Amino acid sequence: MLQLYNIKSINENVTNGDDHGDDSSLDDSNSTNSDGSSDDTVNSGDVIEDTVVTPPHPQLPRPEAPPGVFEHTEETVVMKRSFSAPENTVQIPAIGKFFREKSNSLSAAITKRLSFSKEGENDDVSKNVTEINLSGLKVTVKLKNEPDEHEQIYKGKITFFSRSNCRDSTAVRSYFRDLNLKYTEINIDVYPTREQELIQRSGSNSVPQIFFNEKLFGGLVALNSLRNCGLLEERMKELLSKKCGDDAPVGPVYGFDDYEEEVSDEMVDVVRVLRQRLPIQDRIMKMKIVKNCFSAAEMVEVLIHQFDCGRKKAVEMGKQLARRHFIHHVFGENEFEDGNHFYRFLEHEPFIPRCYNFRGSTNDLEPKSAKTVSIRLAKIMSAILESYASEDGCHLDYLGISKSEEFRRYVNLMLELQRVDISTLSDSERLAFFLNLHNAMVIHAIISIGHPGDAVIDRRSFNSDFLYVIGGFPYSLTTIINGVLRNNRRAPYSFTKPFGSGDKRLELAFPKVNPLIHFGICNGSKSSPPVRFFTPHGVESELRFAAREFLQRDGIQVDLAKRTVHLTRIFKWFSVDFGQEKEILKWIIGYLDATKAGLLSHLSSDRGAVHIVYQDYDWSINC
Repeated sequence: MLQLYNIKSINENVTNGDDHGDDSSLDDSNSTNSDGSSDDTVNSGDVIEDTVVTPPHPQLPRPEAPPGVFEHTEETVVMKRSFSAPENTVQIPAIGKFFREKSNSLSAAITKRLSFSKEGENDDVSKNVTEINLSGLKVTVKLKNEPDEHEQIYKGKITFFSRSNCRDSTAVRSYFRDLNLKYTEINIDVYPTREQELIQRSGSNSVPQIFFNEKLFGGLVALNSLRNCGLLEERMKELLSKKCGDDAPVGPVYGFDDYEEEVSDEMVDVVRVLRQRLPIQDRIMKMKIVKNCFSAAEMVEVLIHQFDCGRKKAVEMGKQLARRHFIHHVFGENEFEDGNHFYRFLEHEPFIPRCYNFRGSTNDLEPKSAKTVSIRLAKIMSAILESYASEDGCHLDYLGISKSEEFRRYVNLMLELQRVDISTLSDSERLAFFLNLHNAMVIHAIISIGHPGDAVIDRRSFNSDFLYVIGGFPYSLTTIINGVLRNNRRAPYSFTKPFGSGDKRLELAFPKVNPLIHFGICNGSKSSPPVRFFTPHGVESELRFAAREFLQRDGIQVDLAKRTVHLTRIFKWFSVDFGQEKEILKWIIGYLDATKAGLLSHLSSDRGAVHIVYQDYDWSINC
């Protein structure tokens, strides 16, 4: 019975055409008749053996199928996916179709573009840049530029020596720029050691001095003489026909080539001993945690034991360290007193991490005089302005400045400000110093942290958080303008003053506010006055010129028909410095040309109402 049951079940599977065995070859070769007999003929001598298949017991474990063989069941077979592959199935043909369509579109566009460039030689298509626009894709092809006409004619090198704020040097620079000639400028105010080389090559230190390769051409007089008679181009072709040799002046190089004698501070040995011996700890004072400080008593004891001196001598040494800004009282209460007073080193001040003229450790060299640093600051920044700014100073090439050797030397110069004594400057010298420092810090801040734009919070952070340590104290853009130049007045839309009552920086504040300073300050925006750098002996006249130029350009507009005066918002923000609106109009008349001054005088004198409207301020970067 078991054998018949198995054979019958097999025949039923074959007859019914089971889905798992649905195959055309099987249907053709193993088809059966309705009575169950096979169509194939069997010889009489053949022996037919019946195969009996016995299914395993259902409780026994089922053997696993070999790799590559799937067990067919009546349920749908689900293949397991890799854990690294996504569970959701992706239609691969759709993605392939998308990439094929994009590839074909790109290839067709490039081929069409190339065919146009071959067929139409007189088309208006630019030969330098080719743009191919597709849906969601833009391809820009830049072809190699052909050599400049001047590069083919002039193979040599043009070099000239200059100084900052020199009109003749500016004229030579402008001439080479107008002709699109490549040149190398050596400013002996920025590179003082090159002045001796200039004397050896030309016989004097007068500038400008132009060199074509290694040969001295002369100054502005020689340039204008040959240019006026039409022989300059011929002379330049003659001198620049060959490549530059080794005897030509070498351009500025990266490094410290100003071999000035560096003198260490006389107290530096004492400071080094204290840095090693003193216990620097965090302490609690006046309900506050004061970090990285030491007590005066501990310092005096260390000085007595290390330098074998009396207590009075040790206290005097501590006062010298405080005056030289190596140490400060944690609350700025006194210079140095023995006892239970706490001090900290300059490098441990909490504001030091935000100071961009501090490189890890205090400058232990003997500080240069404030006057020397101020003059060199003005010369370096004037050289930067002449090379990387437009003629009117309204647009700056910040990328070019950041890569220049002049800017690197400016950053190195600012290290000298850490312990400099600004109080030795006169009023005019101090005014020029802080005006120049502010404008230089704006350039440095834009290069280092970026321009703040028109966001109020970003501008406030830009003006308050970018710091220099000057004479042992932190100075931001806000403290320079409102604390020093404006005699500790509140900034616009601010409720607090920059300096507290006991702040020692108040000693540098000007007792009287000069409203002209607002036309010498540049904040890096397009509506700001152009960037300038001032000289100590001419700062007052230069400020008056800056105010006159700014107001005549776009600082004021007079609409006589509507009896309206359009003013820059500087007058609104700093109205306390200029006075009331009527006083502002009287003050402005002295800095206008005859036309605008006449219109404004007419409006002010007829006793009629004058409407003042403040212009929109463009906070975008002045690049």
